[in-house]
Amino acid sequence: MNSTSLLNRRTILMAAAAGASATLLQACGGSDDHPRNIVEVAQANPDLSILVEAVVAAGLTPTLSTGNLTVFAPTNAAFAALLTELGVTKAALLADKALLTAVLTYHVLGTAVPRASVPVGKAITPVGGGFFKVEAAGSGLRITDGRNRTSNITATDIQASNGVVHVVDKVLLPADKNIVATASALPDFSILVEAVVAAGLVPTLQGTGPFTVFAPTNAAFAALLTELGITKEALLANKPLLTSVLTYHVVPSRVLKADVPVNTPITTVQGQKFTVNASLAITDSRGRQSSIVTTDVFTSNGVIHVVNKVILPS
Repeated sequence: MNSTSLLNRRTILMAAAAGASATLLQACGGSDDHPRNIVEVAQANPDLSILVEAVVAAGLTPTLSTGNLTVFAPTNAAFAALLTELGVTKAALLADKALLTAVLTYHVLGTAVPRASVPVGKAITPVGGGFFKVEAAGSGLRITDGRNRTSNITATDIQASNGVVHVVDKVLLPADKNIVATASALPDFSILVEAVVAAGLVPTLQGTGPFTVFAPTNAAFAALLTELGITKEALLANKPLLTSVLTYHVVPSRVLKADVPVNTPITTVQGQKFTVNASLAITDSRGRQSSIVTTDVFTSNGVIHVVNKVILPS
């Protein structure tokens, strides 16, 4: 083969390599078009068209086009379900800028968090305030929002120039009830609510907090009355005792199940401590045991864990 043929062959090979590189760059979003930001990624997905409408209506396009963010992006079906749940039309939702902004910013984190870095079981604080958590659900991930509703993450790690998008099948909503309102809405806590009212603790537990309340059920209070040999009326009338017992069930911080310090004394608002073991059994100051039977009931000012026995300070 002469030198001219060798030169022509080398030219053809170089051109082919350049073409392959160009194809690879296009596949990675690095063609002559700029890399897409989060809004543009959503615009390119027909199943996120209502989300895009909502972002535009709320005036959040500039916010979501820059920075380093994570967006949990609800699908069109998720928004359709929300409209049914709230009993409003799409037009009415898009016209309510305050509500729309609160809901949308509840889906946004101020840093890029890929799936592998999601803090499972921990409280996650979005830019709009409040919190939610993400837990493993089989091979996938499930979100519990501030109203204790759940949403599945159906696609993860969709890359954008300013962060990452995870797709969810239900619109997340921030909490709309404080601890007292949440307990009042649950019939199994009616005696607890009576006790909180009798002790004058409603304003405290409606406050900013955050608080963690270990909430005894009606059956737990009934057992306590038998144990102490008194009537409910006598217990509710004894404000000093009632206040001491109730504040012993309150921790002055938000402690989700994943953050409970196992076998470490936990200081309560009352001042005394109790411990929780790995089986979520509480040992109080009198050596009595109570089991945590339900965890992580979210409220606007903290979290409730349900217990099956009233715990007592010394």
